[in-house]
This record gives sequence, structure tokens and C-alpha cells, in this order.
Amino acid sequence: MSPGTVDELRRTVLRAAETGLRVKCVGAGHSFTSIAVTDGIHVNLDRMTGIESVAPLPDGGASVTVLAGTRLRELSPLLWDLGLAMTNLGDIDEQSIAGAISTGTHGTGARFGGISTQVTALELVTADGRVVECSRETDPELFDAARVGLGALGIITTVTLRCEPAFVLHAVEAPATLTGTLSSLQDVVDQVDHFEFYWFPHTDRVLTKTNARLSAGSPLAPLGKVRAYVDDELLSNRAFEVVNRAVTRFPSAIPRVNAFSARALSAREFTDRSYRVFASSRTVRFREMEYAVPAESIAYVLREVDRWLQTSGFAVAFPVEVRFAAADDIWLSTAHGRDSAYIAVHQYHRRDHREYFDAVEKIARSVGGRPHWGKLHSLVACDFAEMYPRFADFVAVRDKLDPGRVFGNEYVAATLHVHGST
Repeated sequence: MSPGTVDELRRTVLRAAETGLRVKCVGAGHSFTSIAVTDGIHVNLDRMTGIESVAPLPDGGASVTVLAGTRLRELSPLLWDLGLAMTNLGDIDEQSIAGAISTGTHGTGARFGGISTQVTALELVTADGRVVECSRETDPELFDAARVGLGALGIITTVTLRCEPAFVLHAVEAPATLTGTLSSLQDVVDQVDHFEFYWFPHTDRVLTKTNARLSAGSPLAPLGKVRAYVDDELLSNRAFEVVNRAVTRFPSAIPRVNAFSARALSAREFTDRSYRVFASSRTVRFREMEYAVPAESIAYVLREVDRWLQTSGFAVAFPVEVRFAAADDIWLSTAHGRDSAYIAVHQYHRRDHREYFDAVEKIARSVGGRPHWGKLHSLVACDFAEMYPRFADFVAVRDKLDPGRVFGNEYVAATLHVHGST
């Protein structure tokens, strides 16, 4: 069901609690896990969208309260028209703002935290039908839990974001070698605003992406329509789909295809609105797993993945994505307490991902890696209790707010309950 008001949402939650049904809120359905699956009532917030209020801040930014169902792709242009921008975004903007923060969506840039670090206040409907507000000043424990809340604490209705003055990004994309990129990685990550790279398995080739922040008044020089279509739609999506269909039948060809694809890449440079540079379109279906590892461990992790691929004979056509984020203090954030590097691995949906993902997960876990909450992993509550210092505090807040498990499901039970209770 799709409520149009907070009161309608409250009534739905209360009816579910009275009749013993569970309620789960789903955003854009972007998660690869079963985090939003339910055998009860599915709620989406597609009728609760838009900007509710804007309060200017002394630095030229603003405190912006957004209805929870607002998709990031819709929010960014609205903010731009107000002369504002989100500090950082992920490379996909299909998610709702509530879904993005609930699963820990991040972005890249060693000085910048994930989207949840931009949140200054939240409002949510709890299992007993109350509308609760939280911030650092009002109910700070709930605030620290709910900013990455897994949908387990209640249904978010509004999100207040600290937005900054609008800015543009100067993007430079260039082919390079994995060896060379890793040898200078720390210097590059420290010196640039937003850096990421894509490694083509079975090769020493990568595509680097460096984005420098410029004021909103800087001249724009976006990609031409033809170049954008050829690179981002024709090659990155349509041709890539054809290639993956072909190598699914002939996986032995993948190393040669990857080598050809990597060497066919050409450098490009453009300047555009920040949100247009951060996000890209992806239409090829895949499975994904992503781990946050200590930033200083990423070179080791990549070399170990490369070593496993060489010895296992397993072939992977999808590039491996590497990004970075600053440490934060959010209880279940994958960057809690440490600067982090993210390694994201993908597998075409027609091919089995399990052997590959299991191997990468083992390597990432060997250095204390934490899995992205919306992407595939095999961990359960006892694992999370060891890796998150405030895990027990999160569980205590959840037990207080939802003792009857109105917002529970199998995924949440496996994630939060060490002894298997539901």
C-alpha cells in the first residue's frame, strides 16, 4: 500500500500491529538482499515525495527537510534550482532518500562520508503508531541508530539534510594500469576530491575517475549528446549486455574480452552539475556484493582477489569497482570509526555468482571488512556483533521501539538476533 500522509501511514502500522501482521517499507527496490521482503504488508512511500521545508544556514547552505519517498534522481534537480546540492552521492540515483540512508549508501571521496552523514534529523513512525523525531539534540541515541536503521526501527517519514551551496564537478576519466594506480593510490586519494577506479579482472588495466569540485558559477562543459550516448548508453549498457550474453556461453573468452575492452577505453573530460557527474545509468542486470575494508588494506585485498582469479580459473566479465569514504560515528555505518575503501564485485545475472562472491568475501573479512547492507553477503548477527562496537546498543534501541517485531523479517532477524529470535 502507498500512504499519502503520515496519519494514513500511522493507521496502517497500528492495524498491522493489532492483527499480528508485519510491515516493511520498500523504497526503489534497489537492494540485492531481502532486507525489504515481508509476508505481511508492503508499504511504499511513492506518494510522500518532495521538499517540505528549507532553512538557510550561515555558510550559504541550507537545512532541507525532504519527504522520505523522494528519489535521489528527483531531489538533486530540485536542490539545484534552490542553489543547493548534496555533499556526496552514490553512482546510482534510483533510490529513495529513506532507502539510501537505511542501507548505508555512500559515494566516493576520502574527505566525505556517506549520505547518512549529511542527515541532521529524522522523523519516523514507530511500531506503536507514534511519530518520533530525533537529532543530535533530541533523542541522540535513536538518531545514531536510525541514520542507518535497516528499516528495523520504524518507517522514516521525513529526512532533514544539511545541504551545501550548489557546485559542479570537473571529471577526468582515463585508462591506467592497476599496478601504477595502486603504487600511488594513497597520494591520489588524499589529494583529489572524489576518486574511484574500475579494475578489469584478468588484466592489469583500470579506468580511473577523478572529480574536482568547482563553484556553481564555473562554466559547464558537459559531454556532447553523441559522445554521451555512445559511451554511456551504447557501449556501457547495450553493447555490454550483448558481450555478457555471449561470454555466458563461452566464459573462457572473458580474459581476452576484458583485455580488449580495457584497451579500447579512451580518456574523456567534462564539467557538469555535481549530481549529473556522480550518478550514471546502468541497465545491465547483475548481482552485487560490496565490502568496506580499512582504507589501508585495499591494495592487499585487490591483489588477493587477483591471485584467487589466477589460481581458481574463475572468469569474471564485470569490472571491480573501488571507492573511498571518510570515517563516521553512525552505529551501523560500514565506515563507523575508520576511513574506508569499498570493493564492489558484480556478476551477470545469468551466471552463478556464489563461488566468486564467497572468495572475495573471505578475503575482505580477513582484514575486518564489513558488507554493504543492501548487497549480497553471508553474514549473520554474531558476525556483526564482533565488527560493530555499538551493535548491542542498536539492538537495544530496536528492542525498545519494536518489541513485537512489527518491522521484522527473516533478514532482520538473522542480522540482529544472535540467538535466532525473531
